[in-house]
Amino acid sequence: MRSLAGKTLFITGASRGIGKAIALRAARDGANIVVAAKTVETDPRLPGTIHTAAREIEDAGGRALPCQVDIRFEDQVRAAVDKAVFTFGGIDILINNASAISLTGTLDTSMKRYDLMQDVNARGSFLCAKMCHPHLKKSANPHILNISPPLNISPRWFRDHAAYTLAKYAMSIWVLGMSAEFAADGIAVNALWPRTTIATSAVRNLLGGEAMIRASRKPEIMADAGWAVLTRESRRCTGVFFIDEAVLTEEGVEDFTPYAVCPGESLQQDLFLD
Repeated sequence: MRSLAGKTLFITGASRGIGKAIALRAARDGANIVVAAKTVETDPRLPGTIHTAAREIEDAGGRALPCQVDIRFEDQVRAAVDKAVFTFGGIDILINNASAISLTGTLDTSMKRYDLMQDVNARGSFLCAKMCHPHLKKSANPHILNISPPLNISPRWFRDHAAYTLAKYAMSIWVLGMSAEFAADGIAVNALWPRTTIATSAVRNLLGGEAMIRASRKPEIMADAGWAVLTRESRRCTGVFFIDEAVLTEEGVEDFTPYAVCPGESLQQDLFLD
C-alpha cells in the first residue's frame, strides 16, 4: 500500500493553506511533519500559527515539530533542518510551499516587495533544497515538491506582474535543474500547481475577496494530489510539472465536486494556465 507512514516531511509555510493541507493529509498516514513557518502569534488576517498547525497535525495522527523559520535566512533554515534530523532521524520529503506574492506591474512594485518575492520564492526554495539534500539522499524514496507553475513564457504572464512571475518561475526552474542534478541520488524534484484558484488567505486578501473564494476549490485537492505524487517511486517520477486535477484523474478520481468551496458555481482558473 502507498503511504507516508513514518516519513518526515519538511514543509515551508505549513501553518495555513496548501502547506497545512498537505501536512494534514500526510499526518493521516502517520507521518512526521516539520512545520517550518514564520507565524507564532495569531493574526486575524492570516489565521493559523506553527503551534495551531502542529496541534491539528497531531490530532490527525501525525507527529509535529513546529519551527519558527524565515526561509530568507540561512541560519534559520539550517537550524530547523538540524532540529528535524535530531528529532525524527532524517528528512524524506521537502515541500517548498512558502511564497510571497504581489500582482503589480513594474512601476507599482516597490523594490522592497521585489526583494521579498525573490528572497522567499526563488532564494528560499533553493536554500531549503540545498540544506535538505544531504538528508534526502539517505532516504529510500526522497522527494522535493515545489508549489510552482508550469513554465510558460507567454508575455501574458509577465505583462501585468513580471516581478512575481519571475520569482515564481524561479521555483519551476529549480525543478528543471535539480531534477537532473539530483537524479543520481534518486531524489525526485517536481512541481505541483492547481487548475483553479484555491481557497487560501492569499486568494481572499489579494485576489478577489469572498467572491473569488466562492469560485475556488479547497486546499485539500492540492493535498490529495501532492500525496499521490509523493507516494510514487522517486526514480521514476521526476522533472514533471503536475496539475492537481490531472494527477487525481490519473489516480481514478472522477467527481471533483467535493473539492469545490461552493459546488455548482463556476470555478476560476488559476494563474499561469492557458
